[in-house]
Amino acid sequence: MNASTDASAGAAPAPLSGTRWLVVGAAGMLGQDVVAAAAAAGADVVAAGRAQVDVTDPASVAAALVGVDVVVNCAAWTAVDDAEAREGEAFAVNAVGPAHLARAAAAAGARIVHVSTDYVFDGAADAPYAEDAPVAPRSAYGRTKAAGEWAVRAEAPDHLIVRTAWLYGAGGGCFPKTMARLAAERDRLTVVDDQVGQPTWTVDLADLIVRLVAARAPAGTYHGTASGQVSWYGFTRQILATAGHATALEPTTSEAFVRPAPRPAYSVLGHDALRAAGVEPIGDWAERWKAAAPAVLGL
Repeated sequence: MNASTDASAGAAPAPLSGTRWLVVGAAGMLGQDVVAAAAAAGADVVAAGRAQVDVTDPASVAAALVGVDVVVNCAAWTAVDDAEAREGEAFAVNAVGPAHLARAAAAAGARIVHVSTDYVFDGAADAPYAEDAPVAPRSAYGRTKAAGEWAVRAEAPDHLIVRTAWLYGAGGGCFPKTMARLAAERDRLTVVDDQVGQPTWTVDLADLIVRLVAARAPAGTYHGTASGQVSWYGFTRQILATAGHATALEPTTSEAFVRPAPRPAYSVLGHDALRAAGVEPIGDWAERWKAAAPAVLGL
């Protein structure tokens, strides 16, 4: 980094005091919370949307990285099904963009934090995926995100790749909001029960990113998901209970909801790398949902 985050004698400053952060994709659901978390930790934060930084334009990226200590890449093509027919466009954002950011970060002496996804795995496991498990994406989205990880590792030695999954938050459309809205409109809902993952609040992921940087975690790949696991059906039960809806809920299988892009059946990620770096993983998904629900659902 260009600036120290060490605490001085006497009253300890905020952990990121004196550092300048650039958050790319800052208008998104996760980006908004990363901006807030970094600022609360004392960083000087520049929030950049697409109008400020075009990740597909190397000149735009290089200009934005001048004087930056940490760049967090929250920009991504996340329309999973659309990527099946528009993989080239998704590749430009999810792979070429991270390559530009990583190359510029290395040139500027900045640390890059790149947010990736469980979709880089095939979803066929029956135990949590380790950080060094082989990637085997089954969708265009997964392929482009895996390529983005490769580019960041190749271009920026000082990188933190943070994979996440099943994100929800107050700052954008997400599964809990959709389920709560549908429950208010319908008498019965049918939800898949054969896809298992870790619902993760964007506030918690933003906090984890800040803690990783503040801890000066070694360069490498980390998993930023809540602990525990649940199916979409099980998560929906909790959402409806929290929202006070008595809507009938029925489990079903993935075959009943065929989509253009295959969904991983098993999206549970392990957290050994975090523990090895001395960084506490995010807590249990159910407990974190209780904390998140008022903000996410506007209760």
